[in-house]
Amino acid sequence: MSKRITEKVTWVGKIDWELKSFHGHELSTYKGSSYNAYLVRGNNKTALIDTVWQPFDKEFVTNLKKEIDLHSIDYIIMNHNEIDHSGSLPELMREIPDTPIYCTAKGEGIIRGHYHKDWNFVNVKTGDNLDLGGVMLTFIEASMLHWPDTMFTYMNGGDGEHILFSNDGFGQHYASESLFDDCVDKHEVYHEAMKYYANILNLYSFQVTKKIKEILAMNLPLDMIAPSHGIIWRSNLTEIVETYLKWADAYQEKQVTIFYDTMWNSTRKLAETIAKGIRKERPDVVVKLYNSSMDDKNHIATEVFRAEAVLVGSPTINYGFLYSIGGMLEMIKGLRFKNKKAAAFGSYGWSGGAVKQITEGLKGCGFEIVNDGFETMWVPDESTLAKAEEYGMQFAKSLK
Repeated sequence: MSKRITEKVTWVGKIDWELKSFHGHELSTYKGSSYNAYLVRGNNKTALIDTVWQPFDKEFVTNLKKEIDLHSIDYIIMNHNEIDHSGSLPELMREIPDTPIYCTAKGEGIIRGHYHKDWNFVNVKTGDNLDLGGVMLTFIEASMLHWPDTMFTYMNGGDGEHILFSNDGFGQHYASESLFDDCVDKHEVYHEAMKYYANILNLYSFQVTKKIKEILAMNLPLDMIAPSHGIIWRSNLTEIVETYLKWADAYQEKQVTIFYDTMWNSTRKLAETIAKGIRKERPDVVVKLYNSSMDDKNHIATEVFRAEAVLVGSPTINYGFLYSIGGMLEMIKGLRFKNKKAAAFGSYGWSGGAVKQITEGLKGCGFEIVNDGFETMWVPDESTLAKAEEYGMQFAKSLK
């Protein structure tokens, strides 16, 4: 099904309501997603911007045929060639094999690496233009947002037709038949946009800031930002752009995020009591607790992104910590959150060690370590819990 976006742009993508995980099982997508592709018609030429994920390739081509004679597509523009965007290329190119594919040089390498085809590639770089007749497309390289091949395409088609096709930038995994931000729940969309940023783009925050400032310096008129996942921004473009700049600048809120794993609930009791101490000392700080073996890892990572400080807890098992903690630490290390304080806590039986190892893991994540952590033997009694509450209060004081 196609949908008219403007007089000259038609959405020809796919809404995927059933999607629950992405990047294999690396990213949860409980709100589904969309794979947004766009057909841009000028007075003389027509361009297709991006395709959809491979499982929907035949559906995509069939629906595209209902919208346009495929041989009337003069150019295919691939802003980014991860398989969720380029997956329908082989099916499409079987129909129109000689159609030129406009992409960055690295984009060509990735397409060749994925599909092993010698298609008609045209490499472009920042500032290159493609004239469709009354519609000018300008290419803007955006390397590492979030792959080396990524670029944006800016469309100048006249009044109401100034659109930045930003691919993964400003995207969200969010399914909606209403394609625009002003037609959906704003809270939901921004929640998914933050989750997307925290789990995919945060690692490249330096490039995010640099690219946004570069585009703003171009002083381009802009009516819409059209990403390749989720809704299209049209109601308040300044808000999402400014929000991205905030997220890219070592973002934090007045929040402490505690995540832990537990065997016989001793570490859970410590987590809850430490949280009580934090709230007692700093009632203005939001405290959130998550069990890393039960709660969604991407949700936890998003809450770490929001936090000014993090506490991580585990009992000692086999002279180390529980595996869900190891997974979270490895994940957070890769996302490279900045400007956050941290400490560890936990319980043990006949041998300790988990707290020290978690502390080293938190150092590896780039966090500022507040102290050596809190560790107790066996099940905490009232005296130990009182010490844990005091530890929480002292941790809260370190945030001032």
